[in-house]
Amino acid sequence: MLSRRSVTFILLMVVVGLNLRPALSSVAPLLTRLQEAAGLSPAAAGVLTTLPVLFLGLAAPVAPLLAKRLGSERALSAALLLLAAGLILRGLPLPGVLFIGSAMAGAAIGISGTLLPALVKRELPESADLLTGLYTMALCLGGALGAGFSVPLTVWLGSWQASLMSWSLLALFALILWQWQMPSTSSHGMPQPPSSGLLKLLRKPLTWQVMLFMGIQSSMAYIVFGWLPTLLVDRGYDEASAGWTMAISIMCQLVSALGAPWLARMGSDQRPALLLVLFSTALGLWLLLIAPLAWKWPGAILLGLGQGGSFSLALSLLVLRTATSRLAGQLSGLVQGGGYTIAAIGPFSVGLLLQSGVHADQIAWLLISLVGVCCGFALLAGRTRQLDDQSGKLLVHRY
Repeated sequence: MLSRRSVTFILLMVVVGLNLRPALSSVAPLLTRLQEAAGLSPAAAGVLTTLPVLFLGLAAPVAPLLAKRLGSERALSAALLLLAAGLILRGLPLPGVLFIGSAMAGAAIGISGTLLPALVKRELPESADLLTGLYTMALCLGGALGAGFSVPLTVWLGSWQASLMSWSLLALFALILWQWQMPSTSSHGMPQPPSSGLLKLLRKPLTWQVMLFMGIQSSMAYIVFGWLPTLLVDRGYDEASAGWTMAISIMCQLVSALGAPWLARMGSDQRPALLLVLFSTALGLWLLLIAPLAWKWPGAILLGLGQGGSFSLALSLLVLRTATSRLAGQLSGLVQGGGYTIAAIGPFSVGLLLQSGVHADQIAWLLISLVGVCCGFALLAGRTRQLDDQSGKLLVHRY
């Protein structure tokens, strides 16, 4: 039976999770309009889609430092405030603020996304992997809302600027709720080991295996967030239809985000589950971007199931591969920091490819090849291994 504190924390986790994707997914359906209205080249649009992912990666390692100084709870409050400010700023009629606000939002998401897995490990350690699935489901729902309502909000509110700014209301609501009901603890929640401890973690192959899996699958996700509607428009979709196709795909992530951790518990390790969701991602990309248009809905569903499961399992690895919340926080900062920095290369590269005249089906084959590379790291990161709480030593652990 869950305690009142646990139930409150789970609800807060879901509300915060809803805020960590609309800043990214709300731009993609408007990207063609932004290129026309703001005169952005495909390369500049690539920078716009890359900035939040890049700053997400750069800010993630800062999260444990903020948690040590402010406490994990107050650090998360600061991140939500930064997110709301970035979302408001990017819609103001001032030069450069679209890029600056996007970078601020990405940094806020990086800090929040690093703090939450460690808080989950602290609050409910026995169910951390399953709660990570619920948290991922909230992320996916937020992403779907951003993709699906971006164009309608532009119509209802009269401008794309107002549409982008409107997501700050959700961030402010989460901030107020978190401040009112946030869990309290006498400790700062994520104490820091000596810098030598971080170096020991970085010397462990498991850290890099999880990081590279996180980075490649995240790159795929942010390419979809940033460019899928544009690639679909290139195939003949109208702007609204492309946005809703992306939204349906993200909605399908809800199922696998919640179900993948349960599936992973059925075997001796996570490798079969990881390979299954990666295969679904590759098949979904092929159906959406290469196969005849009649296959778009099966493609959207399979892509969503694959990407939701991939991300949920990637976050689950952060808690499954560590023995304590302290190590979960450290591994989360390292893996998400490095992984999202790697992931930022993807959206920018797609912008360059589009500017050079590469077609959607050719980009799809490149992405499918990248999924194949990700399978190799999944086979390594999915093995039943765990970092201990002393020196980053590997332990074999049966769940």
